[in-house]
Amino acid sequence: MAKSALKFKDTVEAFDRLSADISARRFAPVYLLMGEEGYFIDRLCEQLSEGILDETERAFNQITLYGKDSDAGTVINCCRQMPMSGRYEVIIVKEAQQMRDVEKLSVYTSKPSPTTILVICHKEKSADRRSAFYKSIAEHGVVFESVRPRDYEVGAWLTSLAAGKGCSIDRKALAMLTDHLGTDLAKISNEIDKLLVSLPEGVKQITDTDIEQNIGISKDFNCYELCRAVVTQDMPRAMDIASHLSRNPKANPMPVILAALFGQFRDIFTVNYLRWQSRVQKTPFPSDGELMRFVKVGSPYFLGELKQNAALWNNSKVYNVLGLLREYDAKSKGVDSGGISDGELLRELLLKIFIQ
Repeated sequence: MAKSALKFKDTVEAFDRLSADISARRFAPVYLLMGEEGYFIDRLCEQLSEGILDETERAFNQITLYGKDSDAGTVINCCRQMPMSGRYEVIIVKEAQQMRDVEKLSVYTSKPSPTTILVICHKEKSADRRSAFYKSIAEHGVVFESVRPRDYEVGAWLTSLAAGKGCSIDRKALAMLTDHLGTDLAKISNEIDKLLVSLPEGVKQITDTDIEQNIGISKDFNCYELCRAVVTQDMPRAMDIASHLSRNPKANPMPVILAALFGQFRDIFTVNYLRWQSRVQKTPFPSDGELMRFVKVGSPYFLGELKQNAALWNNSKVYNVLGLLREYDAKSKGVDSGGISDGELLRELLLKIFIQ
C-alpha cells in the first residue's frame, strides 16, 4: 500500500474543519478515523460520541463496539437497526484495526442507512485505500487520516493548542515541554490541561516556572538549556547541566539529549552553508520566512538565536561535532563504550566538543 502524501499540517487543518462541522451538527452517515496518530482520532470520536445525541438518547440509541470482540456482521446488524427514539442510531467501533474482517463492512458502507451514524476508529495504521471499504466511505461519508508530527512541528501545534484554551506559552516553557514530552500529543495535551488548572486565577500565560512547579522539569537544568549552553560555547554551564542530568538518566535519556544536540548543530551547519553560498556563489540568502521553513524552526525568536549561534561556529568544527554525536550515539547503545555510564559518556562528549 502506497504511503500517504498527507503531512501533519494537513491533519491539523482537516481536524479543525471536521470538528467545526460536528459542532455545527453537519453529520456524515459514516466516519473512518484512521492513521498512526491516535490523539486526533480520540478527540473526534469523543466529540461525535457526546455531540450527536443528548444524554437520554445515548442510553437507547448509541452502541460502542470494539474490533477485537466484534465482527463485520455484528456491526452491520447494529447499523441497520432503527433508532428507538430521536433521529439517529449511533454506532461507534473502537480499535477497528483489530477486527479481522473489517473490510467486509463495505457491504454496509457502500449504502449506509440515513438514520445511522457509524464511527470507525482505525488507529495505528491507515486502511487500504484500494479496498471497497475505504472507497465506499470516501464516497458516502468522511475519511479522516491522522498523521504523526515530526519533532519540529510540535511547537507550533502546542502554541495553537494553548491559544485555543485561552492562554499563551512562553518560548522557554515551550522548549522545555517539547524536549521533555517529544511528539506524544496526548501527553502534551494532558499536561497543558493540568497546567491550566494550576494557574492562578486571571493568569493566561504558561511560563518555565509553571513547568518546573507542576511537571517537575527543572527550568535551569534541562535538555534545552544544555543545548543552549553548548552552542553558545558556555563550557562551565554545559558541564554543570550535564552533571545534573546524569543524576536522573531515566528522566533525561541519552538518545533524547543527543538528538537535540544533533538537531541544533545540523541547523547551524545549514545556516552557515547558506551564508557561504551567499558570500561565495552570490546566491541570495533566504528571507527569515524562507529560512524558518528550510531549517524547520517554528518561531522567529528561535530563528534569531540560531543565526546568532551559527556565527560562533565554522562548518569544519560543526562537521566534527556531528561526527562526535554519531559516535557517542553508538556508544550509548553499547558499541565500544567500555561499559561506562551515559552520564560519563555525555561529559566526555562535551569535553571533546569544546576542546576540538
